[in-house]
Amino acid sequence: MENKSRTEYSMLNLIAGIGGYVVNTILGFICRMVFVKYLSADYLGVNGLFTNILTMLSLAELGIGGAIVYALYKPLAEHDDKKIASLMKVYGTAYRYIGLAIGVVGLCLLPFLNVIITTKPNISESIYLLYLLNLFNTVITYFYSYKSSLLIAAQQNYIVVGINYTITILQSIFQMVALYLTRNYLVYLLIQTAGTFIYNISVSMFATKRFPCMQDKNIEPLPKEEKKLLFKNIKDLTYYKVSGLLVNSTDNILITFFKGLSITGIASNYTLLITTLNSLLGQVFNSLTASIGNHNALENKENIYKMFRFFNFMNFWIFGWATLGIVFCSTDIIRLFFGKQYVLDISIPIIMAANFFTVGMMNAVWTYKHTLGLFHYGRFLQIFTGILNIIMSIILGKYFGLFGILAATLVARLMTNLWYDPYAIFKFGFNKPLIEYIIQYIKYLFVLALAAIVCFFTMNSINIGSLSTVLLKMIICSIDCNLVFYIFFRNTPEFDKFKTIFKNILNIIRNKMKRQTIKCQ
Repeated sequence: MENKSRTEYSMLNLIAGIGGYVVNTILGFICRMVFVKYLSADYLGVNGLFTNILTMLSLAELGIGGAIVYALYKPLAEHDDKKIASLMKVYGTAYRYIGLAIGVVGLCLLPFLNVIITTKPNISESIYLLYLLNLFNTVITYFYSYKSSLLIAAQQNYIVVGINYTITILQSIFQMVALYLTRNYLVYLLIQTAGTFIYNISVSMFATKRFPCMQDKNIEPLPKEEKKLLFKNIKDLTYYKVSGLLVNSTDNILITFFKGLSITGIASNYTLLITTLNSLLGQVFNSLTASIGNHNALENKENIYKMFRFFNFMNFWIFGWATLGIVFCSTDIIRLFFGKQYVLDISIPIIMAANFFTVGMMNAVWTYKHTLGLFHYGRFLQIFTGILNIIMSIILGKYFGLFGILAATLVARLMTNLWYDPYAIFKFGFNKPLIEYIIQYIKYLFVLALAAIVCFFTMNSINIGSLSTVLLKMIICSIDCNLVFYIFFRNTPEFDKFKTIFKNILNIIRNKMKRQTIKCQ
């Protein structure tokens, strides 16, 4: 297998991730419009509710994936096939047990569905049958797709996303045709189940072909000390898993409980836009994570810290730009594509944008916390974040409805991990004072506020009535935002590094094109 540089792997991962995601997102958005046209809002609510419930069930994963990926960075860098095979054997065995456990617990939750769904939904299918199909989709993943972690750790995420988007795009096309012909949600869900199964089998076969060491008959067990360290990391990551689920996967359940499935479905259109945007940007950072892990394994602390500052700078630029897009354009997009009946008060996209930005700004912090193996620090605080979110969501949800539930998530994060996790990596990863991070963060907030003011005054007079005016608003927002960012950051070391990396990428492309031309001649 040909070895590539970190930059080349990052480029391949980035191109595959963004390219496939853009096509998939456009199709997914069209599919959503077809969904809304032929099915009631309660179906959207059911979709969002079951996603949250089954995400909570994935708590059984217990952080094993993150610990294994971290453990794989070094043996992959050293081409230690025996260690890779040993780690993957542990991983595969654990995931098979986890899949069975999720299946059993998921079945035990069946009698409690009518407790969460207090009002009978406007759907023709059995709510229990729909839940069982969603449960099967979740369980089957654990029996096959664990091998994708090996490809990701090996900086070959472009293979995983390539398979994923090829199957998902085909799946979306079949689902749209099925909705048009049958108006049946069950058929829609069965196509999704088939797509999930095909994807998992395909990734498993590809990973096995790339790393035949996993098929060795006599795979050595991990040494006792290494197994002990691995399970220590898994235990620490468990706390993050619990808190993440309590914070991220309870909102739809609480919205359904307080406001009903219909409001959950209406709010889910905004959530879809933001999740789509977040996932698109996630392709950028996911494409770089394995390369950062490789960089951390080989470089000294000062170089690691410099790379973190650059990574955090790019994180702000991209998420700051997207945040202003949510504030100024999301409602117009919802009105245009789904209808004014799906539009919510402006306070909802603002609070969603605040959540989006604060979590997005943690990308660099969390990436380095995991790739440096700092799972131990702040693990109990994460549980407190989740518990605090649920308590505050119940209280604020009762008095302020949807806005209160979303605001509770922001407040819970601000009080806990949004300040502690940066502290952990600066103290234990970089040996630097946290004040450096705080000062930089305040600068970023100041520049973002200025960009928001510029966007407000330049876009306030635009009346939205067609696709062209929505696109015009998005273009103006992008120009305003990037211009303000450029004016403030053009002379910083981080921007200089961006220009250097960009030039290196262009040189790599030119060299490859030259080699291709020579081959053709």
